[in-house]
Amino acid sequence: MLATPPFAQKLRSARPRLAGWLMALCALALAWGAVPAAAQGKLEAQYEASLAGIPVGKGAWNIDIQDDVFSAAAAGGTTGLLKSFTGGSGTGASQGRVVNGALVATGYQASTTTQKKTEEIRITLDKGNVKDFAILPEPPVDPDRIVVTEAHRRGVWDPMTASLLRVPGTGDPVSPEACHIGAPVFDGRMRYDLKLDFKRMETVKAEKGYKGPVVVCSLYFVPVAGYIPDRPVIKYLAAQRNIEIAFAPVAGTRILVPFWLKVPTPLGPAMLEATSFITSAQPPRVAKTQ
Repeated sequence: MLATPPFAQKLRSARPRLAGWLMALCALALAWGAVPAAAQGKLEAQYEASLAGIPVGKGAWNIDIQDDVFSAAAAGGTTGLLKSFTGGSGTGASQGRVVNGALVATGYQASTTTQKKTEEIRITLDKGNVKDFAILPEPPVDPDRIVVTEAHRRGVWDPMTASLLRVPGTGDPVSPEACHIGAPVFDGRMRYDLKLDFKRMETVKAEKGYKGPVVVCSLYFVPVAGYIPDRPVIKYLAAQRNIEIAFAPVAGTRILVPFWLKVPTPLGPAMLEATSFITSAQPPRVAKTQ
């Protein structure tokens, strides 16, 4: 009988933790504060996820910013060896209006499917405040989970809308100033803050599409409510000071989105990186005249 590869043995023993790391990786990649936008642009991107250098997932991300409405959508799933251990897939989407140049989300939907269950999350927002939300099927109440209050659900961004980060000013948006921002996020279950510090500038080259500078920021995760304090993944991420995220621009706008994300884990470095990053500026619509 063939011996089980050492990495496969490691994956089997760490199966519950792997699911947590991948969910945390995706959440961090999407959770960024959206502020007033400018101009119009589109992004069509493909990403690959790896753990300790082993490919474990793929995904797609599409963003469309028009003069009065916007939409963003992502989908992905596990691949390769990991799929046989913790197979899963997920989708997320948000939509809303552009009001005085600001992106104002009105709705967010997400769905995740694993070998054990499918879960859906729905959030309705009004000017940054959560009007209502639901998790289907409704999860059981855990007495150890810190309660999310109504105050925690005010002045927040949903994870998908928060993927759009705007750099103010008139200079090059791919600059250290992009790291001078934070994001309060509510994902339907958990309320947390994400904070940035400038790290360095780099040049990247996708296999298809974008080639140019990115701004690399240190990323700090601060749980606020809706989490279980003794959960190992939460404790580890909150203590981490070596998470890095690189932002690249959407053409024709001052919007930056993650190009890659690196998260150290006890199982090895987790990485989410764009392989295709195709972005284009969209001309403003001209009002029709008689």
